[in-house]
Amino acid sequence: MSIAQAKRFTLAEYHRLAELGFFHEDDRIELINGEIIQMVAKGKAHETCLRNLLRELPRLVGDRATLQSQAPITLPPNSEPEPDFAIVKNRNDNYLSGHPEPTDVLLVIEVADSSLDYDRDVKMPLYAQAGISDYWIFNLGDNYLEYYSQPYQNHQGKYGYLNKRIVLSNQVISLPFFPDLSLDLSRIFPPKLNS
Repeated sequence: MSIAQAKRFTLAEYHRLAELGFFHEDDRIELINGEIIQMVAKGKAHETCLRNLLRELPRLVGDRATLQSQAPITLPPNSEPEPDFAIVKNRNDNYLSGHPEPTDVLLVIEVADSSLDYDRDVKMPLYAQAGISDYWIFNLGDNYLEYYSQPYQNHQGKYGYLNKRIVLSNQVISLPFFPDLSLDLSRIFPPKLNS
């Protein structure tokens, strides 16, 4: 008896589908472990947090690195997530020759409300496996930042991060690789609305 199996795509196949116009420009998709994943719609708190980060991060990072928002990072062999933000090394061609790869990435940032389990259970091991040293999740449900660092692989082949640090929404945190740059989280987290 044969069991049906989903088709997994390589990075080259995924890029070719995009070139052929298989996806629409406004499709919110990403390639994760060879599967084309439709990203969930964002709620108001998610969008507000993104707007706040869009206001604060460029001012903070300036010319010291490149900031990208909801743009691909290539994680061979078969993933191309589009995190809410990534801070990547500056490159002379500004990544015209190819999307940032793990060695280019200084920090990945996800904003999570309904996507929290996905960002922890699917994306976190993916980023750890790629060797991305620092991963932040703005956890809107619990109103704090989850800061993961030091990727590892255990003896069963599972990937994760050795360190998890909780930073409260009224605290200040330094950016990895730029310890002199601090982000005031009270300017990022949306205020809690009374129901």
